[in-house]
Amino acid sequence: MPKSKIGTIEAIMLILTIIVAHSVLSMPTNILSSYKSASILNVIYVSIIAIGIAYIIYRLLKNFPNMDIIDISEAIGGKLFRNIVGIIFIAYFILSSSLMLRSFCESIQILYFPMTDIVFIMALIVIAVCIANRLNFIATVKTNVFILPIALIGLLFLFFTNINKFVPQRIFPILGEGAFNTFVLGLTNLASFGGIAYLYFLPPLLKDNTKFKKITIISIVVTAIYLIFTIATLLFIFTFFTNVSEISPLYTATRYIEFGTFFQRLESVFLLIWILVFACYLSIVIKFSMGIFQKITGITNKKPLIDIFGLLILGIALIPKNLAISQGFEEKVYPYLMIGIVLVLGIGILIFANLAKKKQIRNSNTKDSMNNINNTIYNGKEYAN
Repeated sequence: MPKSKIGTIEAIMLILTIIVAHSVLSMPTNILSSYKSASILNVIYVSIIAIGIAYIIYRLLKNFPNMDIIDISEAIGGKLFRNIVGIIFIAYFILSSSLMLRSFCESIQILYFPMTDIVFIMALIVIAVCIANRLNFIATVKTNVFILPIALIGLLFLFFTNINKFVPQRIFPILGEGAFNTFVLGLTNLASFGGIAYLYFLPPLLKDNTKFKKITIISIVVTAIYLIFTIATLLFIFTFFTNVSEISPLYTATRYIEFGTFFQRLESVFLLIWILVFACYLSIVIKFSMGIFQKITGITNKKPLIDIFGLLILGIALIPKNLAISQGFEEKVYPYLMIGIVLVLGIGILIFANLAKKKQIRNSNTKDSMNNINNTIYNGKEYAN
């Protein structure tokens, strides 16, 4: 992983980058089309569970200071298990970011460059990200700290400037298509909290490990609030949720802004902000993927890896034939991929590692107790003699 240490604010913004990047794609529309009027209720319900999961991850990682999940995997299963876990996480990061890149660039093409080849648009973003990654890790996170607050404030601006167009009655019926759909099937919406994946790799990067709990809770709570505002904005504005699925739903909402006669057509400003956020997201993905790869291979020179991972993301992004395929991945595959790898595999490894550590401590204490008893008996015999 990158050797540069990051502070509390930088770490929180790093986690938030994931949800902001997802929100400008079809993720909000998938939630709205699945849960209808119960979307806000579902997001609140899932947010509470996500906060609980994040706290569990913190508690499990607390027993392994300055270690990430790759280090922990090696400690409990050796280098082979470490390599398998590392490859799985690299594949998850690269695959999800590649198809998100395709969806994002397809949206840009539809909106502004219908005559431009999609390869050219994607290549420009990847080249920019690769150039940025040649700087040190701290430069990336500091840029992120500058851009993310603008994106967060932009969402609040979008919410409050459209508030006069809201139809609050669209929240009814509160349970949407039923309690089972909202609370049981709705658990797949945990995939919205994709930033949880990066919690597994944060401890070795922090300047102050005692702030890890604060970082964990604040980042997930702010993610939940951001997601609630996003869903509420779209739910209260649009009558038919699925009608905005062709392009970014948040971009569609920006076209409804009426802010005097001077400030008009603000969607271009929002799009510029989201492009910068998405570039930061890809930069973070490449940084973490390279860090994992270096750890499992022992390669010290990262510069050749930057272009390799950039080309890998671009190559995978070219595989889908159209926007529908990449959006289908985001709707039908990504949620289960995130839950399976990030939640089931990740937490499973941490639970097993904690149990193994407790057993080791118990055996060590038992051995020390036996040594003390033997010493006492020996000393007693020596005294009797």
